[in-house]
Amino acid sequence: MPSPSDALVQERSYHDACRAALAAMVEGAEEQVAGGADVSASGADAEVLGYQFRSHAKAMRELPEAPLFFGRLDFGGAGPEGDAAGDHRGQRYYIGRLRITEHPSAPPLVVDWRAPVSRAFYQAGVQDPQGVAVRRRFGWAPGSKGDSADLTGMEDEHLGEGEAGSGEESRILAGEIERPRVGPMRDIAATIQPEQDDLVRGDLAASVCVQGAPGTGKTAVGLHRAAYLLYTHPQRVQRSGLLILGPNRTFLRYIAEVLPSLGETGVRQSTVQDEVARHPVRAHDDPAAALVKHDARMAEVLRRALYSRVAPPAEPLAVPDGSYRWRVGLGELERIIEDVRGEEPPYAVGRERVRSRVVRAVQEQAERRAGPRSNTWVQRIGRCRPVSAFVDGAWPRVRADEVLAGLLGDPDALAAAADGVLDGAEQRAILWTGPPRSHKTAKTAKTAKPAKSAKWSAADLVLMDEIEGLLERPAGYGHIVVDEAQDLSPMECRAIARRAGFGSLTVLGDLAQATTPWAPRSWAELLAHLGKPDAAVTPLTTGFRVPRAVVGLANQLLARLDVDVPPARSLRADGELRVRKAADAAEVEAGVVGAVRDALGREGSIGVIAADRRVERVRAALGAAGIGSAGPDELGARVTVLPASLAKGLEYDHVVAVEPAEIAGAEPRGLHRLYVVLTRAVSRLDVLHSGPLPWEV
Repeated sequence: MPSPSDALVQERSYHDACRAALAAMVEGAEEQVAGGADVSASGADAEVLGYQFRSHAKAMRELPEAPLFFGRLDFGGAGPEGDAAGDHRGQRYYIGRLRITEHPSAPPLVVDWRAPVSRAFYQAGVQDPQGVAVRRRFGWAPGSKGDSADLTGMEDEHLGEGEAGSGEESRILAGEIERPRVGPMRDIAATIQPEQDDLVRGDLAASVCVQGAPGTGKTAVGLHRAAYLLYTHPQRVQRSGLLILGPNRTFLRYIAEVLPSLGETGVRQSTVQDEVARHPVRAHDDPAAALVKHDARMAEVLRRALYSRVAPPAEPLAVPDGSYRWRVGLGELERIIEDVRGEEPPYAVGRERVRSRVVRAVQEQAERRAGPRSNTWVQRIGRCRPVSAFVDGAWPRVRADEVLAGLLGDPDALAAAADGVLDGAEQRAILWTGPPRSHKTAKTAKTAKPAKSAKWSAADLVLMDEIEGLLERPAGYGHIVVDEAQDLSPMECRAIARRAGFGSLTVLGDLAQATTPWAPRSWAELLAHLGKPDAAVTPLTTGFRVPRAVVGLANQLLARLDVDVPPARSLRADGELRVRKAADAAEVEAGVVGAVRDALGREGSIGVIAADRRVERVRAALGAAGIGSAGPDELGARVTVLPASLAKGLEYDHVVAVEPAEIAGAEPRGLHRLYVVLTRAVSRLDVLHSGPLPWEV
């Protein structure tokens, strides 16, 4: 083995110094916690400072072990290069996943990739050097935990005009992009491309939508944008909160380590179903019912059902005040109810407005007769039995599950609320029938009480969340990243919109991968339901993950999908595609065993993807051949067998797609599901079939 060059030895030594400085930073954070907050602070301030110290120390302790820098920028010191460098003239910066310094006031040993100066690492090029003379990329051994000996190479790009080597393809960059996928998703801080960087560094106030073809890094862009916003606007984002929404928990486990690797911990990562889960899911809707419940028209049906409980007063109100009784006439009570309804506040707010205005009407009478009333008097009148009874009768207190039970459990209530909105067949589709779903105590829409044995479906919980939003506005988040957004229903979009009413969204998805029955045909449609109709839609069409041959096959299928999506292209000329015809199902399963054995002789992860009903047969065939396999939840397994329904968002070095026609025929949008399956491959794709190939039919 050749001895390392002097330059490589120097860089390893510099990394050792950075490692020592980071250790001192961690120790200093622990000392802050031990020393406590400033003794001069008040009790409340000391508690806040103590929480900040503890949070910082915890984040420092939880930093993953990894190389501390992946790049270096040398800015020009003289001539045009120096002029373009501005304040950075003649400076050298190492770029890493977090800022490392020997002292808070000292120049950093490593600059955070999110810092403004770091942008040149991603954006500078021969045509626009941005003052950078040399960009250096560092090559690290796969899986390195930051041992300086793992620094195995480096590569310089001379961006100055006329310098040798300018514009050559980066071997280190290509190697990092194509590195085998084993275990959870990793960050791409070292490999962010200019168009990705533009999206990552977008303004906090701006909502953006990314239409990303397979392998274009849209999920990574969303996660890095979250990390960038936390770094750039720490107080605003942390105060209002940041939420990552994924399609399922398997996907969330897959991406869970990305933000911690970038130095950001404590970010909530969830699913829409988890966000609306006020009750356990114990029932399943048939397709017809689910389609209606997820339709945007249900918002109007639910609004009507809720406000049908508001009743006009039947008689004047008499309010006792010592030996005197104040009277509020029927006409004035009707006007109060009508005015509050016209203002369209949240239902719970409207109820208190009715109370306060009734009290105000009584107060005005009392003050005309005997002068100003005290706050104690006002509070007593507001709590008195006649006023409370009137409010309870005219604008009753309700719960979301009561309203939904009363609507779905009573055909008359449903017919009234859905009149002119849902037709008869749609109403029958969502009406509860039989003891397992019905609330036995429900007699009418206004007296329905949810039984303890009520069984709610996943769609019911989304509807319940809509009612909760009508009752009280949720606090919401400052920013929400929504991944795989193409599968969201209109009602799920409304649930997200309520949580981002005063914040912004990063919406990620691919219409070609939309597999739900309610999937939108355009981003404009979905963004309108999300409450961000003016969000810019940016396409990412250049893939870095999926090889060119696989992308070409997927594009053949794309032409058969009813979506307005540009074809993808890949920068990767490597990779393999093999399509094998078998005589029957048994021969297909034998082919799967052979393909997996072949893949086991190479590096990387292996994903065997089949129609949901075939998965157990495939797993059994592999087991009989002595090949162990794991399910999609077991991250890091060498061989994973998974149903097509769970493939979205995941990636494997070698994918074995089993019987494409069966995947395509398993559901109404099966061709979209197949498109997802074909594009999970990072290096190789084996397609095994006995039936016709859907892209050739």
